[in-house]
Amino acid sequence: MTHHVTEQPLVQGGRSAALAAACVRGGVAAGLGLGALAVLVIAAWVSSPFPDGGPGDVLHAAAGLWLLAHGVELIRTDTLSGLPAPLGVVPLLLAALPVWLVHRAARDTLDPGAGVRDRPRPSPSGAVASVAGGYLLVTAAVVLYSESGPLPAELVTAGLWPPAVVAGAAGAGVWTALGRPFPGPRWAVLARAAGLGLGTLLTGGAVAAAASTAWHAGRAQTVFLGLAGEWSGRAVVLLLVLALLPNAAVWGAAYGLGPGFALGTGALATPLGLAGDPAVPPFPLLAAVPAEGRGTWLHWAVAAVPLVAAVLLGHRVGRSARTWTARDTALTVLGAAGACGAAVAVLAAAAGGPLGSGRLAAFGPVGWQTGLAAVLWGACAGLPAALGVRAWGRRSPRPKRVPAPAPAPDLTKTKTKTKVEVEAAASGDRELSRKEWWRPTLKWWGRLRRTGAATGVPAPGGAPQEDPYDDDLYGGSYGNAYGGPYGDPFGDTGYEPYDFLPAAWEPSPEPRPKPDPEPDQAPEPAPGPAPDSKGPGAEGPGA
Repeated sequence: MTHHVTEQPLVQGGRSAALAAACVRGGVAAGLGLGALAVLVIAAWVSSPFPDGGPGDVLHAAAGLWLLAHGVELIRTDTLSGLPAPLGVVPLLLAALPVWLVHRAARDTLDPGAGVRDRPRPSPSGAVASVAGGYLLVTAAVVLYSESGPLPAELVTAGLWPPAVVAGAAGAGVWTALGRPFPGPRWAVLARAAGLGLGTLLTGGAVAAAASTAWHAGRAQTVFLGLAGEWSGRAVVLLLVLALLPNAAVWGAAYGLGPGFALGTGALATPLGLAGDPAVPPFPLLAAVPAEGRGTWLHWAVAAVPLVAAVLLGHRVGRSARTWTARDTALTVLGAAGACGAAVAVLAAAAGGPLGSGRLAAFGPVGWQTGLAAVLWGACAGLPAALGVRAWGRRSPRPKRVPAPAPAPDLTKTKTKTKVEVEAAASGDRELSRKEWWRPTLKWWGRLRRTGAATGVPAPGGAPQEDPYDDDLYGGSYGNAYGGPYGDPFGDTGYEPYDFLPAAWEPSPEPRPKPDPEPDQAPEPAPGPAPDSKGPGAEGPGA
């Protein structure tokens, strides 16, 4: 009990320090994003030959641009008419900077690194709340600071969009630190299919926007050169074009989905044509909008983008649904289509918005219409694709054709044939076939090489000997260039090969009869004098 009492304050203190560190991480992430944009704005102001305003106005402009990247609408007060005009089109490339900073801060809070793993860390929910809280504290201070400048923030959107963006980015960072877990395999398939569909839509929209810009390259160049005459102004315009390139991809995707985008309160551009009187401000990217009139087959071809995206979404689900039921497959496809449509709706709402008052109050795609169109495309084209892929994956494979085994050789016939051939060779009645006409020639040539003479001629130093391995005795199966498989290639007539044991399927050869040995003759006595003869040196018994 004492052990728990003394340890509890240390644990609580460690968690409090971890939460405070996470809150500081969130504030630092906000400061980094704000400082990066401030550097860009100050650099553009310094390089301009005709700067407008002082350093205070530059800092207010940087603060307003940073809030705009979070989805906050700004109010322009210095208009020609004197009436305030809203500005709500978010440069999506700038929005990627704060989202990435918050994501990294939340991820590092739960995964600080290999060297400091022993220090206390907050819970996942505590990490999200602490990082988001620290970030939003800086955001609130920037909103208050912008109220005294030329681009004050609209308070309703300032209280709605930044908390949603920051909380979502922090939650994604914590989820990444935990290893990106899913409640089940179907949720993982749903998320991957939705991501594939969203990526295909944005890629197709970017290709469509780039093709239209290239088609109207002359008009875009004229607008670009007319906006600024000096290099510093053109550099700022170019940076703004780069920041709005993701917006152009979203506009292209909305155009292909069907709802299109608004070019003012009285004009709408869809694949069927451009209806109404567009109010297009001079900007290089806006030179790619279609001309007035009915659409042609080139405009209708953009509808292939959502079709391909929906088919890929369904294919991704169907490939993983081979063991699922049709109901689960359909629900997963509808869920993926809904997730993709929600993401498209958020991006479309951020990519469009008001550019001013009057006719420019509606500019760009409408979020809910674009998201609903994405859901319909995914359900109508993705569901049949998923069910078709699932049915194809569940088909029973055809059995492979196995070739018939080759018949085993008949050993009985082989043995009988061999005996017949041996008997025919012994009697001299064997007839040569067309394929064996060369065997006697090789046998004769082998004998000639071995003995050095023709067949029947005595070898040097001996009488002609019968070839014990004559081809005729074995049916021609032992014929070779030396008169037999064991013939001596060096002309040694005294070479005697040894016998080999027969194989299991061959009959045992009958032993050859050995010739009867000739009877031994009595040795003749050595020549000598006769017993009765007396030689000159012979002596009688009495000598």
